[in-house]
Amino acid sequence: MTTATLLLSGGLDSTTLLAHLQRQGVHLHALAVDYGQRHERELESAEAIAAEYDVPLDRVDLSHLGLLLPSALTARGLMPEGHYTADSMAATVVPNRNAILLSVAAAHASARGYDKVATAVHAGDHHIYPDCRPEFIGAFSDATWLSCGVSIAARFMYWTKTDIARHAVRLGVPIDLTWSCYRGWTEHCGRCGTCVERAEALHHATDGNDPTRYTDPDFWRGVAS
Repeated sequence: MTTATLLLSGGLDSTTLLAHLQRQGVHLHALAVDYGQRHERELESAEAIAAEYDVPLDRVDLSHLGLLLPSALTARGLMPEGHYTADSMAATVVPNRNAILLSVAAAHASARGYDKVATAVHAGDHHIYPDCRPEFIGAFSDATWLSCGVSIAARFMYWTKTDIARHAVRLGVPIDLTWSCYRGWTEHCGRCGTCVERAEALHHATDGNDPTRYTDPDFWRGVAS
C-alpha cells in the first residue's frame, strides 16, 4: 500500500488531492501548518475536511515564521487584488515557504515510514511562486529522497485551477468546506488573487453554480485570465 503525508491547507486544491488519493487507495496522514498566515481561517477548514474524510491530521505550529518572512500573507497591510498573473501578486510570496512546508512534511512522513509527501501545487502557482515550479519540486524530491527516503508527489503539477475544480466536482468534494481567501474574513472576499482564481475556476467547473459565498462575487469577471 502506498503511504503519504498530505500537506492539507484547507483549500480547494489540497482537498481535491486528498479525495483523489483516497479514491486510489493511498493511506494518508494530513499535515496542516500554521506559518503565521493572516488567513488562519484555512486551518479550521483543514480540520473540517480531515474529519469529513476520516483522515488523521496533525497541526504544526510555525507561526513565528510570520515575523521572519514578510509578505502580504503574513503582514496586516494591504492585500493585492486581481489575477495571479498580475505583477502585484508578487507581494504574496512568502520566501521559501513551500520548501519549509515540504521539509516539515518529509520529516513527518519519514518518521512514520511513509513513502511520499503529497502536495497540490499546480500550474497556476508557477507564475509567481518559485518553489512551486516543476524544476524546484523535482530537485527537492531528489533532496528529500537522499536525506530521508521520502519523495515528493505533485499530482496536479501541470493542471490548471479549472482542471482541479472540475476534478473536485467529479469526486464530489465538499467545496463549501474549503477555504481559499487570503484575507481570512468570515466569507471569501472575491477580490484577492486566490479568490479570483477560485471563482473563475469554479464558475467553469460548476456551470455557474459555485457554492462559495463571496463579498464581491463578480469582481473576478473583470480581471480573470
